[in-house]
Amino acid sequence: MSLFATLAIVASCRKDKNGLNITHPAAFVVNGADNNISVIDLTDDTKVHDISLNGATFPHHIYISPDKSKLAVAITNTDLSAGHGGHGSIAGNFKVQVINAVTGVIEKEIALTRLPHNAVFNPSGTELWIPQADTPSTVVVYRTADWTKTNEITVGHLTSEVTFSADGSKVYAANTDEATVSVINPNTKMVLADIAVGLAPVGAWTAENGKMYADNETSKTVSEIDVATNVVTATIDLGFKPGYVAYSDHHSELWVSDADNGKAVFYKLVGGVWTKDGEVATGADAHAIAFNADGTKAYVTNQGAGTVSVISLATHTKTKDITVGSKPNGIVLKQ
Repeated sequence: MSLFATLAIVASCRKDKNGLNITHPAAFVVNGADNNISVIDLTDDTKVHDISLNGATFPHHIYISPDKSKLAVAITNTDLSAGHGGHGSIAGNFKVQVINAVTGVIEKEIALTRLPHNAVFNPSGTELWIPQADTPSTVVVYRTADWTKTNEITVGHLTSEVTFSADGSKVYAANTDEATVSVINPNTKMVLADIAVGLAPVGAWTAENGKMYADNETSKTVSEIDVATNVVTATIDLGFKPGYVAYSDHHSELWVSDADNGKAVFYKLVGGVWTKDGEVATGADAHAIAFNADGTKAYVTNQGAGTVSVISLATHTKTKDITVGSKPNGIVLKQ
C-alpha cells in the first residue's frame, strides 16, 4: 500500500472528540462473538477500525438508513450461528442500537422484551421496524424523529428477519417456527397475508425483480414470493442449509450462501427455472451477502472463519479474504 493510501485511510478514520470520521465508502460487519462492528474501507477492501457496542452481547444483523447517516444493529444476547429455531425462548438484555454511520457513536438504545433478529428503516427513514420473537411474535414500529413506539403488530411464531420489498409497498416477517411469512401493509400496519413457505424460514430477502426470497433452513430450500400477488412462484431445492439470499440486479443472478460447506452458490433463470450456475468457496459457515453499488463485487461474511470474502462478479472468483472478528454475521455497505 502506498504512503498516500495509508495516510488517506488514517485521515478518514481518525478519532476526534465525537468519535470516528468514516467518510470513505465503507462496509460495516457485525462480529457476533466479539460484540463489535468492523469497518472495512471499500476503496482497497481493508479493515480499518472496530466499533465497540457498549457491552452488548451477540449483535446480529445490521441495516443503514436511506440517507446513509445511521446504522441499526440488533442485540440478541443469543448465539444464532448454529441456526434460528427456538431462538425466542432465551431471555435477557435485548435491544437495538442506533449508531452514527460517520462517527460510530451510539446515538440511541431501544430496550426490548423479546429477541430482535434485526431492525430495518422504512424507505423514507421515518420509521424503524423491529421484530420481537415470541409465540406469537410482534413487530414494533418506532418513529425515528423522537424514537416513540407507534405500532405493535402481531405476526407468527418466533419471527426472525423483517424486510421491506424493493418498492417499499410491503413488509415481510419470516416466522421461523411456523413456516410462514407474514405480509404487512406499511401504511395501515395491518397483516395482509400469511404465506406458507418451507420449514424454518429466516428472512424474506429483498430483490429488485419484484420478488422476495425466503431462505428455509430446515427444508434447505428457497421460496420465491411474488410481491404483487403474495404467491410463492418457485421453490429452489438447494441441498444445503442456506445462510442468506441476495439478488444481483446487475447480473440477474440469485446468490445463496451455503452455510454447510462454506460457499456462495449462484443461480440463473434458464427456461423460467432457477438453475445452479456456479459456486465460489468463501469460508466456514458462509452467511450474509452484500453487493457493491456498481455490481462488480460481492462481500460474504464467514461466521466460522472470522473473515469477509471479496468476490469478483465478472469472473466469479474470490479475490481476497479480509480478517474481521469472531463469528461475523450481518453486513451493510455505505457507498
